[in-house]
This record gives sequence, C-alpha cells and structure tokens, in this order.
Amino acid sequence: MKLEKRSDGGPVEPQEDTAPKGKKPVVLYIMILFIAAFLLMAWSFASHQRSNTEALGKLQSSVTAMQGVQDRMLTLQDELEAAQSRIEELERQAELHGAELEAKNRQYQALANLNALERLYRQENLEGCRKVIDEMEAEDLAVCLSDNLPLSEQELGLAVSAWERYHQLKEAVETKEAEAAQEETPEEAEP
Repeated sequence: MKLEKRSDGGPVEPQEDTAPKGKKPVVLYIMILFIAAFLLMAWSFASHQRSNTEALGKLQSSVTAMQGVQDRMLTLQDELEAAQSRIEELERQAELHGAELEAKNRQYQALANLNALERLYRQENLEGCRKVIDEMEAEDLAVCLSDNLPLSEQELGLAVSAWERYHQLKEAVETKEAEAAQEETPEEAEP
C-alpha cells in the first residue's frame, strides 16, 4: 500500500492496490505462452519421433536387404569354390587322359612301325628295315611295345609278344646286313 501525500495536509489514507487486478492477465498470458510452448515442443517431439521411426524402418529394410545380398554372395562364393575345385579335378583328369592318349598313340605308332618292319623284312628290303629300326630307336618307340600277350594267345602258344617280335626282326635284319657286308668285302678284294 502506498501512502500518498495530499496537498491539503490532511491525513493520508491508504489507496486500494490495483496491481493484483493487473497481474491476473499477465499470469494468464504467461501460462498461455508456456502451454503453447509446451504444445509446440510436444508436436516437434512427435514429428521427430515419427521421422525417426520412418528412418529406422528404411534403415532396417536396407540392413535386411544387405544381409540378403551378403548371404547370396556367400552362397555364390561357395559355388565358385566348388566350381573351381571341379575345374581343377577335370583339368587333372584331362591331363591324365592326355597322357594316356599320348601313350596309346605312341604304342599305335610302335605297332604300325613293327608291322611295316615285318612287311619290309618279308620283301627283303633291308634298307627300308634299317630306316624303320632307326626311326623306332630315335623316337624310343620300342619301349612302347608291350611284352604282355592276351591270356588266350599265351595259353595257346600261338604268338609271341610285339616286343619279342621286334627284337627277332631287329636281330634278323642286323644278321642279314652283316652277311651282305661280308659278301661285298670279298668281291671288292678280288679285282
């Protein structure tokens, strides 16, 4: 309460305080502002929460997709390793088959040369026989002739092995060559 002086010099009477009536609208205004600020904060929180939820959903779907891709990559990597090991196995088999084919080709060539040698020997073509023998020795084809006969031929005793036949023909050719060389030497000495 304020005390005022009067100009007439009389006693001063207290005046009624008008401030409490003026404070109610200010307090009400401040409360409305706080409520509005609180509502804005709640709305902002809710919108951030919703956007965070959407972002988390997208992120989770991306993680799920990445896991699917990673699982597929692991599966493909396993398939690739299996395919590579299969390729290596097939390459080894191809090398083995190639080596077997090479051996069979050499054996065929040796048998063909043996057949030619036998034919030339029957024709008494010692020069041709020597060429075949030299070729077989140079290419080391004689070792390709098998010493094994089929069991039925061995039991019957009807044939000799290719190895034995080659050595028989070689010895026969060398013997005839030696005889031919001896016949030429005395004729040259006579004149």
